[in-house]
Parts: sequence; structure tokens; C-alpha cells
Amino acid sequence: MAEPVPDRRRPARPPGAGPAARVVALTASAGFALLALWVVLAPTGPLPFDTGPHTWSVGHRPSAALTVARAVTDTGTGVPPYALAVLAGLYAGRTARQRLTAVAGFALCLAAGQAVRRGLMYAFARPRPPAADWAVHADNWSFPSGHATTGALTAGLLLAALALRHSGRPPRIAAALVLVWGAAVGLSRVYLGMHWLSDVLAGWCLATAWLALAVLTARRYARWYARRGPP
Repeated sequence: MAEPVPDRRRPARPPGAGPAARVVALTASAGFALLALWVVLAPTGPLPFDTGPHTWSVGHRPSAALTVARAVTDTGTGVPPYALAVLAGLYAGRTARQRLTAVAGFALCLAAGQAVRRGLMYAFARPRPPAADWAVHADNWSFPSGHATTGALTAGLLLAALALRHSGRPPRIAAALVLVWGAAVGLSRVYLGMHWLSDVLAGWCLATAWLALAVLTARRYARWYARRGPP
């Protein structure tokens, strides 16, 4: 008896990735909503857990640490995140079509996530910490942190590229370095006095929810392409 011919059009997908992504999206969205509600209902100023990290950061700023923090924070805005997203897309794909699709998808995910974050920032219009505590210049409002959101989004895209390239098993050292960098970008904003810790936590929650929604969207696209794409 002849063995059945596998459907080569349908891309392999990790089992359970869809339900896991939905759980992550709901959990991260709930975390962001809780922080946002707390910010709206609380009196003007920091939340109870914001004051300690801010006070410690302002009181522990040797010049070498400030130089490192400024360098780290600069990687979380402007050109670097998009350059990393493009490199991640090029690394994720194995063919020219896959690379082009990954680059476009990663760049779109990052740009759309930043647009959503900017809209939320203006909607909440939360003031930053006192300007006298700032170690760098800043504009606009504070919640959620733009650097924390962008850094987490970019880190998530880099992790996705590693997972796609290595069949769902990204190298541990590379993945750990990506996670440390993403966290460092957000924490540098607290250390430099530009954001409250709650701003950073909200940025991480927002980025996590957005990345999980991107995973669900990519899976839906993969199913559509499997039905309508070429063999």
C-alpha cells in the first residue's frame, strides 16, 4: 500500500502555540489594564512601588554607570530597533521569499506597536518624574514607557527569529542575551530618572500582548497561505 503524500504546502507549526499565545495576550493585556486603571484612579504622582526605585536610582549615579545607561537607552529608540528588526527578519528566513516576508512582518509589527503605544501615551497623559532628576532629555508623556515598549518588542522579534531559524529551539545563550538587553533598555529609563517603574512595567505588558497578537496573526496568515499559496 502506498504511503500518503504529506501536504507540503502547510507550514509546520508548534503544537499548542495558538492557545499559549492567546493566554499570553490575555494575561499581558490584563496586566496593562490593571496598571492603567491604577494610574488613572491614583492621585497625581508615582504609584506606591514607584518611589523606591526612583529614589535609589537618583542617589546612585556614578559617571561610568550613567555612561552605560545612556548607551543602553539609546539602543531602544530611533533607528537601532528597526535595524535589529530587519536583521532579525533576514536571519529568520531561509529563502528570499521567506526573508522578505519576515522583514516586512517584523517591521510592520514594530511600527504598529509603536503607533499604539504613542496613542495610549497621549490618552493617559501621565507626567514624567520631576525634571530635576532627569539624566537625559525627554519629550512627551510617561505612560507607557516608549523605550521599554520598543525594547521589549524588538527583543521579542529577535527571539522569534531565533526560534524560526532553529525550529523552535533558540540557542539559550543568544536568547538570554536578547532578554537581558530588552530588560536593560526598560530599566535604564528608571535609572536615568525618565520614567516611573510602573511606566516600564506597562510598556513590557503592552509589548508582550502585542507580540502574542502578532503570533496569532502570523498563524492565521500561514493557514491562509497554505490553502491559497503555491504547492
